[in-house]
Amino acid sequence: MTAFEQFEIQPYQSCYAREVSELVHLCVHNITHARYSQAQLTAWSAAPRSAKHWDLRLNRSKAWVVLVKDAATASPICCGFINVETHFAHQGYVDSLYIHPDYQAKGLGERAYLVLEAWAKAQGYARLSVDASYLSKGLFTRMGFIQIQRSYQQKLGQVIPGFYMEKNMEQNV
Repeated sequence: MTAFEQFEIQPYQSCYAREVSELVHLCVHNITHARYSQAQLTAWSAAPRSAKHWDLRLNRSKAWVVLVKDAATASPICCGFINVETHFAHQGYVDSLYIHPDYQAKGLGERAYLVLEAWAKAQGYARLSVDASYLSKGLFTRMGFIQIQRSYQQKLGQVIPGFYMEKNMEQNV
């Protein structure tokens, strides 16, 4: 593996759309959790979505990318991203959080979330919510979210289980 320098979190730019698209597909197909079958993973991401899809989706929300600089080329590589939908009154819905499998369990998801939370507090958001997967539930619990109910998404005939969680931001000011 190439040596890497530092990580940084920056606002999303359209130039990262293709990397985001490939990242989501890679992350989903690297899940090895007993609660997700291969059929569910395939339904979750049958193939990488178009860069245009992700660019539109992330530009309609507030999004950040997690970048690492390749020590050999000094060019930034997108190894994660997070976004929050902003069209709800005084609350945000955390739509996506993905970290490349090679960089998971290094605190990058938490760091990305903290950037999002600081932004949400500055906007005066009273609450954040998320439909967390089995993999991300622990992170969101550590960040102060509480589970409200089980959640389910249906994709291509498969039911993908998760957890609807909320965080009251007014208690954390």
